[in-house]
Amino acid sequence: MTKKKSLSDTVAQIAQTLPALGASSGLIRNQALRGLAELIERSQVELLKANEEDLSQARKNKLPEALIDRLALSQTRLSQLVAGLRETASLPDPLGAIEDYQTLPSGLSVGRLRIPLGLIAFICEARPGAVAEAAAMALKSGNAIIVKPGKEAKATTTALAPLLAEALESAGLPGMAVTLLPELTHDGLKELLSLNQYIDLVIPRGGENLIRFVDENSRIPVLRHFKGVCHMYVDEGADHQMALELAVNAKVNRPGTCNALECLLVHQKEASKFLPLVGAAMISQGVKIVSCSEALPYLPGATKAKPDDFGREFLGPKIAVQLVADLDEALAHIRKYGSRHTEAIVTRDHKRAQIFLKNADAGCVLVNASTRLNDGGCLGLGAEIGISTTKLHAYGPMGLRELTTTKFVVQGDGHLRH
Repeated sequence: MTKKKSLSDTVAQIAQTLPALGASSGLIRNQALRGLAELIERSQVELLKANEEDLSQARKNKLPEALIDRLALSQTRLSQLVAGLRETASLPDPLGAIEDYQTLPSGLSVGRLRIPLGLIAFICEARPGAVAEAAAMALKSGNAIIVKPGKEAKATTTALAPLLAEALESAGLPGMAVTLLPELTHDGLKELLSLNQYIDLVIPRGGENLIRFVDENSRIPVLRHFKGVCHMYVDEGADHQMALELAVNAKVNRPGTCNALECLLVHQKEASKFLPLVGAAMISQGVKIVSCSEALPYLPGATKAKPDDFGREFLGPKIAVQLVADLDEALAHIRKYGSRHTEAIVTRDHKRAQIFLKNADAGCVLVNASTRLNDGGCLGLGAEIGISTTKLHAYGPMGLRELTTTKFVVQGDGHLRH
């Protein structure tokens, strides 16, 4: 009888794929990505059928609508996923460049060679598309990846797993370089998070409870993103029409995402004219408004906010509104309640815009733009594996470059240390 392989042995075997990935050319890795795109395109019927099985179970279990939205696939979302994989394949190879190259007065030549991080553990809830995207980004940047998908996406990710292996092997790369572990138990996840001799980075992507569990149980560096409490400050003298369109887009476009607007800060001098506009627009879109006492007279249909409504990620059609005396008070509110994710200002004043950019502590700070634009694709990264709200080693959306590091490379001519 064959002895069942332990989790540690499995992870060790996955880590052994790293030399092959590191030695592979960008051409080979791109071939695997294009192959994966083609396989997903050809397997749409099977993937959608599996996804419907997951959605049916999710509805039966009465999961939150925001989670069901993240779980759902459609022909449109699959087409976008396929296009994203092809776009990732077309991006420049993030590996192999020597940066900051210089020859020192001693004659020693020094540079930094860009290399993969190593073996990544990606732990997510719902989002079956994110599994393929994370795999693609890891592969493009020469990293191996272990994916622990959420149990709510079990059928979809089980259907996706053989496509990932086939794409790798067809390009001559080890199929285990992308390994899905959908059956991993709670205790198994704890064990995975202890295997720091093999795994170099853990990226959790999901709700706050999942991320805190990973952070508290991991012996491996964790790229954290607890929640997205995103603010937009409408400054004194702001363009009301612009502010209205930005606020509605930031809240309504996809309210269940981490870059959706959760709290609108409005300069008190703009309250009487701006708040009735934004209030009517939000309510017409089905958004519930909770606000501070001072804003309530200008927001028909709103209710008084509770203390814990500020600093809260609603992940749905609900928004908090707070009046502030000036930019300093807006920044103080963000310092108290923000989550270092996304902060925005709507202003005509260049000086105040620069103060906001410098002092709002978040991975992405925007001037006169929707918080929904804090996304790797929108910011020119081409793709993202997640958004970091910690500053080591990345802050904000993580693209291909953030999945690499550098090592010093030194060329001498018999140089000695004296």
